[in-house]
Amino acid sequence: MSVKCKITAPLDPEFQPAVLASHEYEKTVKASGKGVPLVLGLERECGLVSRYETVINPRADAKTVRHVERIVKFLLWARGGWKLHIGGPKSLGEKISKAYCKGGERAFDADLMSRVYERPFEVSITTPEAVPAEKEISATLGGHLDGCRIGFDLGASDFKVAAVKDGEPVYSDEFPWNPKDNPDPEYHYSKLTEGLKKAAAKLPRVDAIGGSSAGVIVDNKIMVASLFRSVPLDQFDKAKNIFLRIREDWKVPLEVANDGDVTALAGAMSLKAGGMLGVAMGSSEAAGFINRKGGMTGWLSELAFAPVDYNPKAAADEWSGDKGVGALYFSQQAVGKLLPAAGITLPDAMGLPERLKEVQALMAKDDPRAAKIYETIGVYLGYAIPHYADYYAFDNILILGRVTTGKGGDIVLSKAREVLATEFPNLAVQIHVPDEKSRRVGQAVAAASLPPLKK
Repeated sequence: MSVKCKITAPLDPEFQPAVLASHEYEKTVKASGKGVPLVLGLERECGLVSRYETVINPRADAKTVRHVERIVKFLLWARGGWKLHIGGPKSLGEKISKAYCKGGERAFDADLMSRVYERPFEVSITTPEAVPAEKEISATLGGHLDGCRIGFDLGASDFKVAAVKDGEPVYSDEFPWNPKDNPDPEYHYSKLTEGLKKAAAKLPRVDAIGGSSAGVIVDNKIMVASLFRSVPLDQFDKAKNIFLRIREDWKVPLEVANDGDVTALAGAMSLKAGGMLGVAMGSSEAAGFINRKGGMTGWLSELAFAPVDYNPKAAADEWSGDKGVGALYFSQQAVGKLLPAAGITLPDAMGLPERLKEVQALMAKDDPRAAKIYETIGVYLGYAIPHYADYYAFDNILILGRVTTGKGGDIVLSKAREVLATEFPNLAVQIHVPDEKSRRVGQAVAAASLPPLKK
């Protein structure tokens, strides 16, 4: 289904925003008067269940299958789950189930959910009435500012550390590393330990350590992370338990959360408000959510894998193989993807962090080619925010990360606001940004507040 944008992405004119396509489908079904209910339930740890309800065409035609499959894909990476309940037409359920089985189009997603929840991924086809009732949690985490703390934030090209004393940062720095190409877990452990020791040297003592990391983290264990893509499966437990090892080394309270959740926490702490979605544009897209009660939900919020573009010719993510997912729209990867269309040629051997630095240098000189890259990312963001609002109840969105630094970041935010004002004037969401330094190291400072001190 092709949709028409009121504001076109300058370097990606075939961009098909997911929000427009999904709203158009739902509008058509409702106008027909023949729609039937569809209830999707995602079951995860401890019997927790997320539900999503909509109306669809009773026939499992290609448009309906595509529409529902994209919803399922988004929900899986936004909320997580080891079991998918499809309450709707049986023929539709069978097609979705086939996509998410071994050898199916979405086998990658099913396999990673199995790894996250340490049990096989299942699909149950049932009636809308039989989908389990919703059961969610809202846990308060972070915001502890007492004592001497270290915070860290792990990214794919660098990691940041901060020393915080009674809520005030006294030291922060960032260190380059290359985790995704190193198969030895000792590399990750030694690099992080080195950074923690540098931060500790700036404090009279260390009372607690808080961390922020890309990937899926459960009980301070990394279940899935692109940072450890090169670690062999028979060595993965060493990587998985790296934070537990550090806690044992330092013998202080330690808590680690997904980097997106820490982004949202940073925004909530700054604004003293809940209903916050955080999006960090770094080596990939990180996202996190604080609900209107000020609590964390335990959702995955791995929006790097969530679809935002329905263009069938969209670029494919190198890891999942899927097209149109967030990592290629809100990250260094997005900048790299747009270079050819912008007419900027860089050496093939140059890495994504260096490519971003080149574009930022061009933007500092007001190069119009670089400006088009940032305008395009801004259009992407402007259409993604209302799509995210279809799945998350938020009033504020905090945007940060290396891609948003400098003049280019201002263009991204300006263009996003233009899209919202033009295409979605009734959406009551405020876009927020931290100051320039906090855009790069703010997550490490917020992460330091995660663990409460021992009583």
